[in-house]
Amino acid sequence: MPHSIENRDRQAVERLRAEQCSCVIRNGEMMRSFHQRGVSDLWRLLHEEPALLRGGFIADKVVGKGAAALMAAGGVRGVYALTLSRPALELLEGARIPVEYERLVPNIINRAGDGICPVESLCADAQTPEECLPRIGEFVRRMQEKQQLETLSKNETK
Repeated sequence: MPHSIENRDRQAVERLRAEQCSCVIRNGEMMRSFHQRGVSDLWRLLHEEPALLRGGFIADKVVGKGAAALMAAGGVRGVYALTLSRPALELLEGARIPVEYERLVPNIINRAGDGICPVESLCADAQTPEECLPRIGEFVRRMQEKQQLETLSKNETK
C-alpha cells in the first residue's frame, strides 16, 4: 500500500464505514454514497454522471477487476478498498491510479461463495480498462433483463 490517503479523502473512507454503504465518491466538495452491490452504480455513473468520477476519489468495500476498470475509465484520481483483488490492483497500478487497501485477495468471490465473481471472470484476460468495458456492459445488460423478468414474474403472481 504505497499510497497514503489525503486528509480530505479520509472522510470518504470514514463514511464508507459509518454508513455501511458499498461505495463513497468524493469529488471536490461533493461526497455521495452508493448502496448497490456489484458494478451497477459505477457503470451507471460512467455513462450518466461521468463528471462525478473524473478526478474523484473512491472508497469502496470490494474492488475487483471490473470495478477497477470502470474507475480507471472514469478517470478517478485515487481508490481505497476494504477488499481488493490482485487483478484489480494490477489494473489500477497499470493505469497509474494510487490505491490503498486493507485486504488483498487473489480474486473476488461470487455472492454464493462457490466461485470467482462473474465480472472478475469476464475481465480476467483483458489487459486494459477499455477491453473490460464491453464485457461489463453486456453483463450489466443481462442482469437488468433478469431483474425485469423477475419483477414481471412477481407482479403476475400477485
